[in-house]
Amino acid sequence: MSGLDIFVLIAYFVAVGAIGYWSSRSSLESSKSYFLGGGGIGWMAIGASLFASNISAEHFIGLAGTGASSGLAVGQFEWIACFMLLLLGWLFVPFYIRTGVFTMPEFLEKRFNTQCRTYLSIVSLIAYIFTKISVAVYAGALVLQTILGWNIWLGAIVLIVATGVYTVFGGLRAVIYTDFLQAFILIGGGIFLTAIAITDVGGFGPFMQRAEPEFFNLWKSVNHPEFPWTGILFGAPILGLWYWCTDQMIVQRTLAAPDIENARRSTIFAGFLKLLPVFILVLPGIAGRELFPDVAPNQMYATMVNELLPTGIKGLVVAGLLAALMSSLSSVFNSSSTLVVMDFYKRWRPDASERELVRAGQLSTIVLVISGLLWLPFIGLMSDQLYVYLQSVQAYISPPIAAVFLVGLLWKRANGRGAINTLIAGFILGAIRFIAELGTNAGWITWRPLVAYATINFLHFAILLFVVSVFILVLVSLTSAAPSQKHLSMFLTSEQRVQKALGSRNVHRQNAIYSASLAVIVVVFWVIFSPAVF
Repeated sequence: MSGLDIFVLIAYFVAVGAIGYWSSRSSLESSKSYFLGGGGIGWMAIGASLFASNISAEHFIGLAGTGASSGLAVGQFEWIACFMLLLLGWLFVPFYIRTGVFTMPEFLEKRFNTQCRTYLSIVSLIAYIFTKISVAVYAGALVLQTILGWNIWLGAIVLIVATGVYTVFGGLRAVIYTDFLQAFILIGGGIFLTAIAITDVGGFGPFMQRAEPEFFNLWKSVNHPEFPWTGILFGAPILGLWYWCTDQMIVQRTLAAPDIENARRSTIFAGFLKLLPVFILVLPGIAGRELFPDVAPNQMYATMVNELLPTGIKGLVVAGLLAALMSSLSSVFNSSSTLVVMDFYKRWRPDASERELVRAGQLSTIVLVISGLLWLPFIGLMSDQLYVYLQSVQAYISPPIAAVFLVGLLWKRANGRGAINTLIAGFILGAIRFIAELGTNAGWITWRPLVAYATINFLHFAILLFVVSVFILVLVSLTSAAPSQKHLSMFLTSEQRVQKALGSRNVHRQNAIYSASLAVIVVVFWVIFSPAVF
């Protein structure tokens, strides 16, 4: 990297530091200020934070890499996320904001029982290690190794420390406002690389002609090893439901909005931003396949940054990569500390002062960071394509949680006994699959029934596990006592409180129009990139 590139990177870090310092000045006043940003952050900042928290370095590396090996089909996860964000805004957010919860496990306790809260808190923290912290750090360190020649462990440690500084001291407000800057930096960097890569291939026309036609088909055959259309249509929404509508890292941002309509608009704005990754991350990967046919998928994006970008622009794109990494890491650090403090520490010390809760939140991420680093060597056993690894691990833990949340809101008869039985049974089935896949890929497991179980497509497995989970929840609920009024109180919120939480009716009408427009755009993209067109 040239001196100009280094200057661009330094300017980026200075800007992030300044925004983090400015936004953190009032974050230490109370637990609500530290963990929920005080409840008065605007929809645009929250929406950008939702997008930036989701788009981490593994998206740059994984989407480009999987695009290079499989084509546009991996982009289905991005566009299906648009519908999941709408579901978050229109179904889930009103319940979350009206009940005044800090965490998703806390919400499960209000709807079901304490056991559900404890289970989800523990599983969420474990999931952050396996599918968020470790993958984000690994992807970012891989970029630094390829572009700057850094040792991968040194890169991982440096990135964690740099991100932790403003996260620990600034809380959610600092995370959201730094994400706001980082979202547009990563979008700008992605646009630059896409334009240059397609230009180097010869332009959009030659690019479309040189690539294999099936690379531009979103809908793959039912036998496709990674993205069968049945798995995409029925399995991917289950993963999306869990991630976008029930995951602490995502939902916590919407709780920082002043009312339901502003929270809803933030999800719609994030949905429009989620239209972009297919064009600025997956397409460059396909172009990279033409330019660098011998490069491994996980190395594709970093190689393109190194080989294609001119001085100055390279610094901007690397800043975009670091922005993606740091925004996701800061988000998961903040959400992890919220879970630890609100679901464990506060229950252990119910009389803890506001300052004590904030201090506990600042100190609670160290073990998670170390655990994430220790897990890094095992990622290679799962898949050569980083993004596929991330999605597949989520397929093993998300269906039972998604089933409990969705059925719990749509069916009042669902009770706590049914919910906890569903969560435990689903976890056992998912854990067996996870261990079996590790063992099969490493050659440790050869027993045919277990190998067959381990090699079911992960999206099809998500469908199967979701159906089993719903069946268990319904069966146990119907054969045990109905839930008490205490656990149904969220459906009986007073009219005065509802009106206070709702927001402007004019904004409500606008939100409905924007939501319909977003849904139509996704359907149009589905039609354009379908086998009938290509």
